[in-house]
Amino acid sequence: MTGPILEAIGLGKTFQVRGRNLRAVDDVSFALHPGETLGVVGESGCGKTTLGRMVLRLTEPTDGVLRFQGNDVTHLPDPLLRPLRRDLQAVFQDPFSSLNPRWRVRDIVGEPLRNLGWSQDRIAERVADVLAIVGLREDALSRYPHAFSGGQRQRIGIARALAPGPKVIVCDEAVSALDVSIQAQVLNLLADIQAQFDLVLLFISHNLAVVRHVSHRVLVMYLGQTVEVAEEAALFERPLHPYTAALIAAVPDPDPALARPPVVLEGEIPSPFDPPTGCRFHTRCPIAGDRCRVEQPSLIAVEPGRLVRCHFPGQYQAEGSRP
Repeated sequence: MTGPILEAIGLGKTFQVRGRNLRAVDDVSFALHPGETLGVVGESGCGKTTLGRMVLRLTEPTDGVLRFQGNDVTHLPDPLLRPLRRDLQAVFQDPFSSLNPRWRVRDIVGEPLRNLGWSQDRIAERVADVLAIVGLREDALSRYPHAFSGGQRQRIGIARALAPGPKVIVCDEAVSALDVSIQAQVLNLLADIQAQFDLVLLFISHNLAVVRHVSHRVLVMYLGQTVEVAEEAALFERPLHPYTAALIAAVPDPDPALARPPVVLEGEIPSPFDPPTGCRFHTRCPIAGDRCRVEQPSLIAVEPGRLVRCHFPGQYQAEGSRP
């Protein structure tokens, strides 16, 4: 297949909360081919998790189109979604609460296979295989989640996601609950698994250092909207949106000589119930002008493979001035 495995076109989600509309995700698009990782970053409440849940079809989009292997799966009813579940899997944030504490590892990892109607013999063989892939010994099969460290529990979660042979795995803050040294091990494991099975990864995180380590491309969200999309190297070398620049400048650098000057964002994140007129970022943007306050910028291609939602793309300088 030459086209994308996973494609989102103008995805949007509006929730009704106590009679008010909350636009959690607004017109987000991307296309992912086998072996690609898209990092999705932004502050808490920007819509990252809602986007991931729509990709998994745990949340039905309000607007837009979601395609898997070229087929429209945006509004498939539950009976038709069931065969799709094996291809779309997830690794969750908390490696303890996402595992049933009353089940042994063999039951946890085998659960999706039982739901797919596999025989007991096939399940036992597959569970042993995926445990070996994620670096766990065979004696783990008979143990309960509490007997493992956080990193080992996340390996169990990865094994469960990998068991049915998916084509897409959504990792929602999959290493944020782990120590830094363990994070690196789990990230390297995910990279190895992706290379081995040619998987698509949608990697959701607020940690740009982690996203940089695993992503081929990065999508930056603010108040439900995409504000910048670029290849990983290009984004971190030269962010074109002021919000992206602020996020990257906040990432600690082990070499003080290479650290970027800090970017101070004034004010609080606006309420998603009542987003600002014009550019949604203008209330905190250090270079916002009158146009930004009244005219919402479009997401435009400023160079091949690079999209930015800003009236002044690339004009923000580290010291906070416009050239």
